[in-house]
Amino acid sequence: MDINVLYVFDMIGTAAFALSAVIPAIRKDMDLFGIFTIAFVTAIGGGTLRDLLISAPIVWLHNMTYVYIIIGTVILAVIFRNRLIYMSESIAFFDTIGLSAFTLIGIEKAMDAGYSVLICIAIGTMTACFGGVIRDTFLNKIPVIFVKEIYATASIAGGIVFFSLLNVLPNTYVYVITGLVVFVIRSLSKRYHITLPTVQLKK
Repeated sequence: MDINVLYVFDMIGTAAFALSAVIPAIRKDMDLFGIFTIAFVTAIGGGTLRDLLISAPIVWLHNMTYVYIIIGTVILAVIFRNRLIYMSESIAFFDTIGLSAFTLIGIEKAMDAGYSVLICIAIGTMTACFGGVIRDTFLNKIPVIFVKEIYATASIAGGIVFFSLLNVLPNTYVYVITGLVVFVIRSLSKRYHITLPTVQLKK
């Protein structure tokens, strides 16, 4: 895919994940440093893990644009916090945008590094989900991907769709369809409370 389009996806995902962390941090009565820290690790956590796993340079250490995007997002979110705090659905919306964008970024970077299809899907899922795991852990919550909700599953499904269409459609269509699949699966599961089954012990 065109490197500029990929970069735009990366910026969108970074801003979306940072924004998804601000309101939960405010609700935990964190100060500005705490809010920024939560937003920062949420936005760059998955990408940092990805770069470490594929032995690539950690992208935000070499491109300060990511840091500026996070700072700007946090400042705007704090200024307009009273509007955002009553829009609980907006948090899920931005989180879902980040999930879609980072799934694509992770898959693309793993492909460029020469990994197999299975590993590319795994890297895409880690890129999309790990920042949220850090966020929830810092906020003293069980990470959403571990408690029934369809989250990582949406990313995995997107990866399967991506490679199913890769040699069938032009790359741009593949990226758009993959992003929409992740977004729709996650959004519908959230809206209609569709969950994965849990394993229960007999009492």
